[in-house]
Amino acid sequence: MDWPTLLNRERLGKPTHSADELGRTPFHKDHDRIIFSGAFRRLGRKTQVHPVSSNDHIHTRLTHSLEVSCVGRSLGMRVGEMIRGALPGWCEPSDLGMVVQSACLAHDIGNPPFGHSGEDAIRHWFQQAAGRGWLDDMSAAERGDFLSFEGNAQGFRVLTQLEYHQFDGGTRLTYATLGTYLKYPWTARHAEALGYKKHKFGCYQSELPLLEQIASKLGLPQLEEQRWARHPLVYLMEAADDICYGLIDLEDGLEMELLEYSEVEALLLDLVGDDLPETYRQLGPDDSKRRKLAILRGKAIEHLTNAAAEAFVEQQDALLAGTLHGDLVEHMHGTAKHCVQSAKDMARQKIFQDKRKTLHEIGAYTTLEILLNAFCGAALEQHGGRTPSFKNRRILDLLGNNAPDPHWPLYKSFLRMIDFIAGMTDSYATEMAREMTGRSSPV
Repeated sequence: MDWPTLLNRERLGKPTHSADELGRTPFHKDHDRIIFSGAFRRLGRKTQVHPVSSNDHIHTRLTHSLEVSCVGRSLGMRVGEMIRGALPGWCEPSDLGMVVQSACLAHDIGNPPFGHSGEDAIRHWFQQAAGRGWLDDMSAAERGDFLSFEGNAQGFRVLTQLEYHQFDGGTRLTYATLGTYLKYPWTARHAEALGYKKHKFGCYQSELPLLEQIASKLGLPQLEEQRWARHPLVYLMEAADDICYGLIDLEDGLEMELLEYSEVEALLLDLVGDDLPETYRQLGPDDSKRRKLAILRGKAIEHLTNAAAEAFVEQQDALLAGTLHGDLVEHMHGTAKHCVQSAKDMARQKIFQDKRKTLHEIGAYTTLEILLNAFCGAALEQHGGRTPSFKNRRILDLLGNNAPDPHWPLYKSFLRMIDFIAGMTDSYATEMAREMTGRSSPV
């Protein structure tokens, strides 16, 4: 791979790249298209780790995505400065920063309501549907898209099909930004065979031609059928996400009173060492822990960003060859790598087991089961031109012009239903499921 090809400014769905405007490059336009999309806006009411809470300090998918984009921009710009000589003449370090920032903004845009438990609930429902024979008319590859449902693949569909220019390039982002978004540039057939976390893949069968097109435009090497090497800038997006959710999960854990301030402080002090901000040294015992942590966290992110950028440059040859093993955090030096991994371990042990979170996850299964039974059941009943019941006609009416055609293959019809359900916020999904079961909210 080479940087001039990897930074392709052409747009999906358009034959040439958009011209620069005063102070606004094609990559700035990518950023703005994502920010103004409805799918991005709805992240404000979707679970990050904890249920969307009455505590305004707890992160949602939206605040998390914004924070990841800031770290991603810093990473991209820092790497851009360090490898400036390898970049095409038109490319500034700020361009690399904007590409990574845009991909970071979009990295969770396909996540369904209720976070990762929502993903698992959808997979579980389709496993039951397969047992009832509902997926028998599909190919094995098509069934895999539902049985291994993944927010990353849904997000690729949102960006390339659903938002703005529907089924005609979607948001029409540049190839560089789409490549940087594609954390898993392969289909579900490779989801459980590559040493990545189970179910991880980035593209449904329906978008495979688009993935092939993007890979060709960017010069991503094809490693096997329906699988390509990752774009090098993916590793910066992934590192920004790791840095943020590693540290921010701990902040949320303190807000939820699941962690002690002293254990989080000790972890961050171990990372920054003597490089403490003067404002932190001046704090007294009466200053709030929230303020202390905010100052310390800022310095910690600076250290981690530097470490990730250095690791990227050190591994640039392997990244361009598509042969790097593991993520960028694994190649960071000493205390930085230890900090991120320890933060993740602390979150797994003390935050993810919280009873409130557990109850919320159980509720996600019930809510999504009601919605999937209703919408996919309606699609199944009308499949092949059959006349649906009055109830199912009303369910299909809820989708308006996006309702599936009775003569479509069931795979395509079910995808339309997933588009609708995965796009819901936590609150909208909960309210619709309640309405469907005849239990309206009290006035």
